[in-house]
Amino acid sequence: MRDNEHPNGHRHPPEASAVEVAERLRRALEALGVVADVHDGYGLALVSVWDGLVVWCNGDRFWWQAGWDEQCGRPAYASRPVSGAEEVARLVAARYAELRRVRFGERTDPGQIQAGERADPPRDRAGERVAEPMPPQGPV
Repeated sequence: MRDNEHPNGHRHPPEASAVEVAERLRRALEALGVVADVHDGYGLALVSVWDGLVVWCNGDRFWWQAGWDEQCGRPAYASRPVSGAEEVARLVAARYAELRRVRFGERTDPGQIQAGERADPPRDRAGERVAEPMPPQGPV
């Protein structure tokens, strides 16, 4: 049974829209120094955090790819109720830091990233993109 289902099978509407809840998560991420964007459509909201890290929200729950399940050979997802937006922000910020470490070898935590800073590709003095090493071909 889902969080928003009654025992008789009828669903009740979420307390807030998916976009409102996603905005709450975006603000909590921003407070941790992680910049994200919110997009909505078809009753869902997406919080786009970084390459390979998107948090979906349907107004009742958040879910995101939290890693890779080696045993099953597929992505492993985490899910939390929207009432825990601050906890989700901490978990997503930790995943963000992990993905940055894999990509760039960074050893920083998301709290050390300045508000508004993004993980843009390196640029040379003329502002042109500098070639980056290819990302890992397997799951992250």
